[in-house]
Amino acid sequence: MSDVLAPHTPAERMAVTFARVLRGAGLRVPMGSVLAFVDALGQVGMQDRTCVYWAGRATLVRKPEDFELYDRSFAVFWLSAAHDDADQQPDEPLHITLALDDEPDDDDHDGDGAANDEPTIVLRFSPMEVLRDKDFAAYTTDELRLAQELMSQLRFIGPPRHSFRYRRSRRGSRPDLPATVRASLRAGGEPIRRHWREPGERLRRLVVLLDISGSMEPYARAMLRFVHAAVSGRQRVEAFAIGTRLTRMTKELHSRDPDTALAAAGRRVHDWSGGTRLGDCLREFNDQWGVRGMARGAIVVILSDGWDRGDPQVLADQMQRLQRITYQTIWVNPLKVTPGYAPLARGMAAALPFVDDFVEGHSLSAMHELAGVIAGAPLRRTSQVPPSKLEPR
Repeated sequence: MSDVLAPHTPAERMAVTFARVLRGAGLRVPMGSVLAFVDALGQVGMQDRTCVYWAGRATLVRKPEDFELYDRSFAVFWLSAAHDDADQQPDEPLHITLALDDEPDDDDHDGDGAANDEPTIVLRFSPMEVLRDKDFAAYTTDELRLAQELMSQLRFIGPPRHSFRYRRSRRGSRPDLPATVRASLRAGGEPIRRHWREPGERLRRLVVLLDISGSMEPYARAMLRFVHAAVSGRQRVEAFAIGTRLTRMTKELHSRDPDTALAAAGRRVHDWSGGTRLGDCLREFNDQWGVRGMARGAIVVILSDGWDRGDPQVLADQMQRLQRITYQTIWVNPLKVTPGYAPLARGMAAALPFVDDFVEGHSLSAMHELAGVIAGAPLRRTSQVPPSKLEPR
């Protein structure tokens, strides 16, 4: 038994798909068992059919009465045929049917309405999976609403910062005198056990600057929903629109209802699909909000393609000024995914030396990776610009 399985298929993808087949057949396969199956495949490999079979049976099947159903599912999925041994071949063939989540469940009937007694495994795929790698520029209105649901599940939580408030700790930097005195009263006045306090942690502020100029029009409508998901999902988020002017729209996006929030933001911003003055808008942001405290120690995310009609030196000066006070500066460019892309636009070339992370922003998968960059996770598909800061703040 040494049938060769497809070596080019990632073990993770095959394991997850096989688990869906087992769930469709009626087996209860928790996520922990799937992870154990992935680890087992990493140890035994995917070249030998016998090793793959026993790795799955040891990790995915919990009850002896499920062995027969597991064998049939394994034969259909991994071998695309029944078992080789005649005594193990089931009496009836096992069929696999593909369906979408929004299709009616008519597995027990044939096309003419007659009952179908043949055992069938139904694989259901969510239409949201198709949207993960689809370019925002090709989204329809209905797809934007579906994408809103996925964006609302992302958590944009960065590394915390120290607070001026102290909390109790076993090994802190400051004695907790009230707690130590109270403990000493229970020991006859002797401070046998000392209590300590340490600085607490607070959620680091997230500032999002969205370019709503004409060149960003194909992506601005989807990225605005991303900004709404960030504002409505956290307590310390500030949102601005940058175009020919700077517009603060944090209050308008605080509503949990996406339609209400987006409509309010549309009424607030008056320069949609206009020109771009990134340098002047950043200078206004630094003068009125950023340098005064909003951007100090914060994570600043700029969503823009880098096309600027203003003086690139102004943009470079303001980006340098902004980077000096922020904890992390991230530039999200939806054009970065284009094959052969190079930051040749004057605005992008001027701002790039003062950016800590330069990432893609064209799809839901890119937004998911952006959430990882904000959280401090390393990039996987996008290249990271070396930070110019000497030490983190």
